[in-house]
Amino acid sequence: MFALWYFSLAVDEVRNKSDTMVDAAVMEKMEAGFAKLAASDSKSLLKKYLTKEVFDALKNKKTSFGSTLLDCVQSGFENHDSGVGIYAPDAEAYSVFSDLFDPIIEDYHKGFKKTDKHPAADFGDVASFGNVDPTGEFVVSTRVRCGRSMEGYPFNPCLTEAQYKEMEDKVSSTLSALEGELKGKFYPLTGMDKAVQQQLIDDHFLFKEGDRFLQAANACRFWPTGRGIYHNDNKTFLVWCNEEDHLRIISMQMGGDLGQVYRRLVTAVNDIEKRIPFSHHDRLGFLTFCPTNLGTTIRASVHIKVPKLAKDYAKLESIADKYNLQVRGTRGEHSEAEGGIYDISNKRRMGLTEYQAVKEMYDGISELIKIEKSL
Repeated sequence: MFALWYFSLAVDEVRNKSDTMVDAAVMEKMEAGFAKLAASDSKSLLKKYLTKEVFDALKNKKTSFGSTLLDCVQSGFENHDSGVGIYAPDAEAYSVFSDLFDPIIEDYHKGFKKTDKHPAADFGDVASFGNVDPTGEFVVSTRVRCGRSMEGYPFNPCLTEAQYKEMEDKVSSTLSALEGELKGKFYPLTGMDKAVQQQLIDDHFLFKEGDRFLQAANACRFWPTGRGIYHNDNKTFLVWCNEEDHLRIISMQMGGDLGQVYRRLVTAVNDIEKRIPFSHHDRLGFLTFCPTNLGTTIRASVHIKVPKLAKDYAKLESIADKYNLQVRGTRGEHSEAEGGIYDISNKRRMGLTEYQAVKEMYDGISELIKIEKSL
């Protein structure tokens, strides 16, 4: 018993030492980045909550994977136009750097406090959603996606090349076992045939390297090793392997039938989870690389044409905000609306169930269509 107590003291001592052993070059980069951000007119949540006091309290800390505060904030330091500006290099970062993550999470997820606990997963009554736009007048397409991390692996900045390969093998063999409507094929990015690549680009399926926010977060290492795409034969179900998260599971189709899209996603997630254990946190729900996707990780969205509302963009945004919706350009974050088509989705992913997150989007979109018709 004494030996065990002595050993645990020694471990604590090593851990405490490693907490204060941030490399001098990393510290210099961190200090310079902090000074630049503080002097900038950035509107990011990172700038809002990374006060000098918080910075000084966290700058010497490390996770057991060796991640520092710089690993969390380097994307926001480099891109002052970030909306959020912070990523978790590994699951532990959410605890070690909680003084910074918690207020950002609370702000983004509309009041999810550090004393709050995310509810247990609940997809609810999958039969209760219908078509938000039965006449096909406004909604071009509908998509519901969620992110998942594989248990036992860190996130992109800490993954080794061998881990990327190992994860891709696990994912491709798991997805190859899917049947029925979900049956399809896995396409590794490594050595991808040019014709296949072009087809996937034409289908708007292929994610590509080069997102400056992810690159600055050190999330594109060993590209394209360990990355791949799976889609079913009907091209209504898609899985991305090791893009931003370990897995992005996506269900989509043309038109406004949210019910059909949601049911397909739920079937797929339940099926995959039987074969691959996912990273889950008692308080934060499902863990993801970006804190905006924690909790349910669900993002239900439509591509929608609301030309009258769009004439007054501030009004469109204020109505969307009232229903906890987020308005983006046609190709998602950091893009413009093409041909008057907006990407509108639920904003909250934490403190509510999967069903409630999708219901917020369903109700909000229904209301936007009602307002558009009345103008």
